[in-house]
Amino acid sequence: MTQSTCEQRIDAHLKSTIAELERMYYSDDESEREEFYEYGLSFDYVAPNTFTDQEQGYFRYQLSWGGPSDEFRIYTNPDFTPHYIEYVFQDWYDGAERQCNKRDHAVIWDICEGLFLDCGSFEHAFNESMND
Repeated sequence: MTQSTCEQRIDAHLKSTIAELERMYYSDDESEREEFYEYGLSFDYVAPNTFTDQEQGYFRYQLSWGGPSDEFRIYTNPDFTPHYIEYVFQDWYDGAERQCNKRDHAVIWDICEGLFLDCGSFEHAFNESMND
């Protein structure tokens, strides 16, 4: 069985995305930090059963859209603390995911546990989705 195109490309995209996030998020340079705040396309909550075979809701930090698209899916506990993060890469009817662990992908965990949690982004996105 051969790997899909996305399976072949996802690791390079994840590595590049993590490097970009590290460069911006951990920077002491104000312009690079500002670049981080403009980096993603959206942050929202995807309710359970929005998509076929999607039983669990998750928060989506969408970085790009189209062909290809990529995003982080953040699964949280009831208190909105993250317990599982995956990177998803999709390109025209093909897709692949990778689990993001705290050791190899610390920056996305820092963003979620620090910025998104501390600023109330999880709670806000969840509440917004409930009002739609």
